[in-house]
Amino acid sequence: MCGLPAPLASAQAALISMLLETMRKASASDDPLKELGDRVRQARARRGMTRKQLARDSGVSERYLAQIESGKGNISVLVLRQLAKALNVSVDVLIFEGPEPPVELVHTVEFLRRLPLDDLALARQLLLHQFGGVDPAARHRRIALIGLRGAGKSTLGAALAERLDMPFLELDRLIEQESGLTLSLIFDFRGQSGFRQLELQCLEDVIQRHPRFVIATGGSLVSEPATFERLLSSCFTVWLRASPEEHMQRVIAQGDMRPMSNNRDAMSDLKRILAEREVLYSKADIQFNTAGRTFEESLEILIQALRDSPVR
Repeated sequence: MCGLPAPLASAQAALISMLLETMRKASASDDPLKELGDRVRQARARRGMTRKQLARDSGVSERYLAQIESGKGNISVLVLRQLAKALNVSVDVLIFEGPEPPVELVHTVEFLRRLPLDDLALARQLLLHQFGGVDPAARHRRIALIGLRGAGKSTLGAALAERLDMPFLELDRLIEQESGLTLSLIFDFRGQSGFRQLELQCLEDVIQRHPRFVIATGGSLVSEPATFERLLSSCFTVWLRASPEEHMQRVIAQGDMRPMSNNRDAMSDLKRILAEREVLYSKADIQFNTAGRTFEESLEILIQALRDSPVR
């Protein structure tokens, strides 16, 4: 264990999400209702429960339960929660896509759920060290900037890359090049899910093709567990942060009036987004506050912080 990274604070959600995402990587079923019915029936059989017993414990009628188990019942969220509670399983066990995960994976997830926060953080690092296949020195040569719009990811990132003699990449631009569409059109034609698939695909391509780089990521990338976990494990991440007011002022100064357009609650929305993402952004290797600093000051301090940060 000598030389392994110190535990990261608040790592539980990220690690559990990473393992649950592994469960879901198998292809989606063509008949999700039948798959759900099979899950309910399997869980009931393993517990030695008759359909009558499950109906009694869940408050779901036997007739409706028979329809659910046969894949013909269009189940509601409330009924799903009732069944999960009666079976003493979490809802995600009943609804994940693809074939049933190996027992070893299920037991590993349950074991990790019981660990205290500090131990869980160390467990994640041990898993990455043993099975991640990432050289810490190589990871240090891939610098990823995360944070809200207006934090300086593009401007600081480009200057940082030039000073470090590395290529500078913007993930959103790579997504546009890959798809042949602007971001707004990607969302229009392919939706949130389609965009997220492209985002992960382009990140994987960058990691495979470039041994060293500085990359600016989209502000919402951290909300996707699989993509963010890939970024954290393969790149040295820096959270560029500022006050909500500075974020807004910088975006508007760039000529982008969309945050304020027909939205009187733009500032409160921004503060809410930052509050929701803060626990995710804080997973970065280092945090750097650009508030109240000139561009030149921010660049010099950031370069020094990167040089002072040990290879982990």
